[in-house]
Amino acid sequence: MQQSITFPSEENTLSNRLFLLLCTRGISKTGRFLPVIFVALFSLKATAQSPSVLAFVSDTQAPLWVETIILRPHHNEKATQLIMGDIAREKPTALFILGDVTSLSYKNKKWACMDQYLSPFRVAVIPVHALLGNHDVMGCSKKGEAQFQKRFPQHVRTGYIEIVDSIAVLLLNSNFNKLSNAAIQAQQRWLNTTLKELDERKDVTAVIITCHHAPYTNSKIVGSSKRVQQHFVIPFLQSKKCRLFITGHAHAFEHFQKEGKDFLTIGGGGGLHQPLRTTTDKIEDLASDYKPMFHYLNVQRGKQALLVTSYFVNDGVTGIEKGTSFTIALP
Repeated sequence: MQQSITFPSEENTLSNRLFLLLCTRGISKTGRFLPVIFVALFSLKATAQSPSVLAFVSDTQAPLWVETIILRPHHNEKATQLIMGDIAREKPTALFILGDVTSLSYKNKKWACMDQYLSPFRVAVIPVHALLGNHDVMGCSKKGEAQFQKRFPQHVRTGYIEIVDSIAVLLLNSNFNKLSNAAIQAQQRWLNTTLKELDERKDVTAVIITCHHAPYTNSKIVGSSKRVQQHFVIPFLQSKKCRLFITGHAHAFEHFQKEGKDFLTIGGGGGLHQPLRTTTDKIEDLASDYKPMFHYLNVQRGKQALLVTSYFVNDGVTGIEKGTSFTIALP
C-alpha cells in the first residue's frame, strides 16, 4: 500500500520545543523567560530560512567479474566509499538511492559494505529511501527484495512517495519484467492518481519522479527504456508540478530536456563506467562537456527554484569536488 510520509521540518521541531517550554515553565510577571523565548524565536526564523537538501545517488553496486570482461574497472568500490562518506558528512535532509544498491542483493555478503555506509545515516537519523534496480532483483528476485526491504522498510514495490519540505519525490519500480500485469496496472493507477492530487495540494511546490531505468540515455551498454517512456514519462510531462525526472542504470551523467522539463541520468555511484554514443543519432545532451566517472546529486529547494548540483569523484579517486549545477524554476 502506497503511503505519503512528510518529515517534520526543523521549524516544527523548534515550535514544539518552544511550546513545551511555555507549558512546563510558563512566563513570570517579570518576564524572566522572555529572553529565552526571543532567542528561540530568532533561531526558529533562521532555521526556517535554511533550505532543505535532497541527495540522490544511483548504481552503487560493486562490479561483477563478468562485467569486467566488457568494461574496465577503475577503483569502483573506493569511489562508492568516497561518495557515501561525503554525503553522510554533508548531512542532507534525506538521501535517495535509485537502484542497484548492491551487485547481487539476494546475497547477504554483498550488503556488507553498504550496511557500513548506511550506518552514519541511521545514527544521524537522516532518512534513506531507495527503489529497486535490476541488480537488486537479479538472480533470486524474492530473496533480493527481502534483503532490500530489510534495509528500506518503507519501500513499496509498486511505487511510493516521500514529501520533504514541500518537494514530493515519487519512487517507482521500472523492473517491468519482474512485475505482474496486475502490479504494473496498480502502479500506473497510483501514479496517475497521485500526480493529480499533488497538482492540487498547496503544501507541495514541486514533484520529482525517480526510477532506475533511464527513459533517455546515450549509453552503448543499456538503451533508453521505452516502457519507462510509456508508463512514467507521459504522466510526468502532463503534470504541472513535475519538474525533474532522475534515473540511474546508465553509468554516466546525462542531462536531457523534453517539452521544457529536465531528465537526469546519474548512474555514477560506483558501477563500471559505460561509454556513450557520439554519432549523429545520439540524443542531445545538455551536459556533453561534463562526464565524470563517479558522481552524486544534490537538489536544494529555494523560494522560486530548485538548485541542482552534481558532485564528482576526482581523477585520483581521493576526494569529492563540486561539478555542474543549474536551476529549475518552480511552478
